[in-house]
Amino acid sequence: MFSFLKFNPIKKLDKEYGVLLEKAMQAQRGGDIKRYSELTEQAEAVKAKIDEAKSA
Repeated sequence: MFSFLKFNPIKKLDKEYGVLLEKAMQAQRGGDIKRYSELTEQAEAVKAKIDEAKSA
């Protein structure tokens, strides 16, 4: 009945994933390739968590 009140962890992870990709893009445009690669790696880790949560 109140399923809309349940917490959805995938939404939170998806938002975090988008933010990390946006920051990575800005770092790349700014010429900071090291920071870009760090942020991309973090985004890939979050994407793995999203895929794991969806499969569970």
